[in-house]
Parts: sequence; C-alpha cells; structure tokens
Amino acid sequence: MPATVAIAFQPRKTPVQSRSEATVEAILQATLQVLVSVGKEKLTTTLVAQRAGVSVGTLYQYFPNKSALLQATLRRHMDHVIAAVEDTCKSECNRSIFDQATALIDTYLDAKLNDVNNSASLYAIATDVDGMRIARNVGNRAHRSTTALFSTATERLTCEPELITTMVLCCITGVTRRLLEDKPTQKLLPAIREQLLNMVHAYLKTCTR
Repeated sequence: MPATVAIAFQPRKTPVQSRSEATVEAILQATLQVLVSVGKEKLTTTLVAQRAGVSVGTLYQYFPNKSALLQATLRRHMDHVIAAVEDTCKSECNRSIFDQATALIDTYLDAKLNDVNNSASLYAIATDVDGMRIARNVGNRAHRSTTALFSTATERLTCEPELITTMVLCCITGVTRRLLEDKPTQKLLPAIREQLLNMVHAYLKTCTR
C-alpha cells in the first residue's frame, strides 16, 4: 500500500485511558449504526459525532477522516470475530474433530451473522478501506489456531491438519461471504447452519479413521 494511503487510514492517536477508550468505542459503535442506517456514501463524521454524543473535534482527535473511521470500525468487527474463533480453538482441544468443527462453525456463524445487517454493511465497504489486508491478517490467525486445534483431534487423521484447516475454513468463509451478499432472513440461518455442518462433516469423514 502506498505510504500516503496508509497514512490516511491511520488513527490520529491511540486511547490510553479508560475514558478515551470509552469515547473511541462510542464513536465506532455510532459509525456502525450510521453506516447501517444511511450507507457509506451518506455517512459523514458529523452524523457519527452526533450519534456518538461527542463533538466533531473530539472525533477528529482519534480519526483524521471518514476512511480511517470506517477502517477502524471494520477492524473492530474482525477483531471480535477472530477473538471468538481463537477462544473456541483453545477450549475445544482434545475432542473429536467433528465436535471441534461444529463448535468452530457455530462460533463463526454467531460472530458473523448474529446481526446480518451490521456484518453485510461492513462487508460492503471492505474493498474501500483496505479490507483485504485486514481479512488476510485475520485469516492467517484463524488458520494457525484451527490447525493447532485439529492437531489435537482424538481421531487418527489421514490428512495433514493444515490441509483439513484450509478446506474447512474455505467452506465456512465461502458460505458466510455469500450470505453477507444475499442478506438472508434470520429464519433461514438454522437450515443454512445444518447444511454447512453436513458438508463439513461429510468431508471430515474422508480424513479420519
């Protein structure tokens, strides 16, 4: 990424006190609310500041422009997703790989689709705020954690855990990406989860003895 573009996305300063952290959290939450409400094109720093209950000057203390604000909001969402995935990978060690995969799918779907409108709105702006780089970093973390998880599976694996991770994560992320594009109703999500589980479990049967 060119240096000038990278600078445009960088926050002005990092909050170091609890009050500053609360202010930033309020600003990022307001950004998401405004984004869902009016869309990227109509979102302004003034609208976000009003929704957050802070002055525009306060907002600019932390975020130099709209792009930096949107990128920070996307990063906050992705950090939430990967933190949930990593927690699951730590807690599901030494279990059946089928149980591990089920827990991983449930965690990922809950983190990404608990509020479809929020996730879909963030997905729609990703290409404008260097979202590919953020997604790549998060994806690398998910791959490492999931590989470590599958390495502890109680079954004897006939494939390398790293390869199994690649296939399983491709299934999960591919399905969720399409869902964010289509914005399905909440009532369809249980059926989608069941079908995704069926697909992943069928694959895992070919990788175990």
